[in-house]
Amino acid sequence: MENSKDIKILYVDDERNNLVSLKATFRHEFTVFTAISAKDGLELLKTENIHILITDQRMPEMTGVEFLEEVVKLYPDPMRVLLTGYTDLQAVIDAVNKGQIYYYLNKPWDPQQLRTTIFNAYEIYRLREENANLLKELARVNDQLEFLLRQQMLS
Repeated sequence: MENSKDIKILYVDDERNNLVSLKATFRHEFTVFTAISAKDGLELLKTENIHILITDQRMPEMTGVEFLEEVVKLYPDPMRVLLTGYTDLQAVIDAVNKGQIYYYLNKPWDPQQLRTTIFNAYEIYRLREENANLLKELARVNDQLEFLLRQQMLS
């Protein structure tokens, strides 16, 4: 990664002030997208290759965990962070088990802790992507070797 602005973050929260605050804090460091609802977040995921997904837990229509469950089905690659102002052990358990979150943070969030979480999550995202590419290359080379071996056996 040449520039942290290459890191694309989507923050989903039903409170506009929270969206504005996070975007204002990190707009110079990352490319930050925001969505006022889980539905809007899912729409944005159709068009943007998001690396880090941060969502509030308590939202109308769909909780953060329910949103993350949908995201995992449709877009499994982004690293997922649950951010909530409430201590709800069941929500944390569901987020880990159903939403496959990378990290859980309490509101109000600390900018340095969230920044570190974003960088660490992106590193895992990048390594997973690199691993997938290496596996594809390995499969391609293996296919070529098998072809050459068959050619040799026929000669």
